[in-house]
Amino acid sequence: MKVRVGFGYDVHALVPERDLWLGGVKIEHTMGLQGHSDADVLIHAICDALLGAANMRDIGYHFPDTAGEYKDIDSKILLFDTMELLRDAGYTLGNIDATVAAERPKLNPHIPEMKRVMADVLQVDVEDISIKATTTEKLGFTGRQEGIAAYATVLIQK
Repeated sequence: MKVRVGFGYDVHALVPERDLWLGGVKIEHTMGLQGHSDADVLIHAICDALLGAANMRDIGYHFPDTAGEYKDIDSKILLFDTMELLRDAGYTLGNIDATVAAERPKLNPHIPEMKRVMADVLQVDVEDISIKATTTEKLGFTGRQEGIAAYATVLIQK
């Protein structure tokens, strides 16, 4: 069995008049994330980690922000399609460990639903997905509430 590890990182700016989507869940907030798709920073980091682990480049390579078909797309579709690419290459998901850095809104109440939604999309057990939330203690762009960042590490097997 071949075991591989991947790391993903993504960041999007917070802007008014956009919905906030994180981990496939719409979260009530005064601002949302700016992007070509729904800008789900957590799912994007996970997609990059999965693709990186399989040595399949990155999310922008497979789903470019210059392509009209991805305008405002639900990132859960990108996550599903990413996992299909890995399955087609003979990989299965071992686990995901992800962290979201955001000063506001508080994310802990939403984590169980994020895990459930992504487990359904990926067709894995909810126990295979770990999501943590942190602040940056008011430091940097996340601390100033200018954006949200996400980090993800995945283990895949062939």
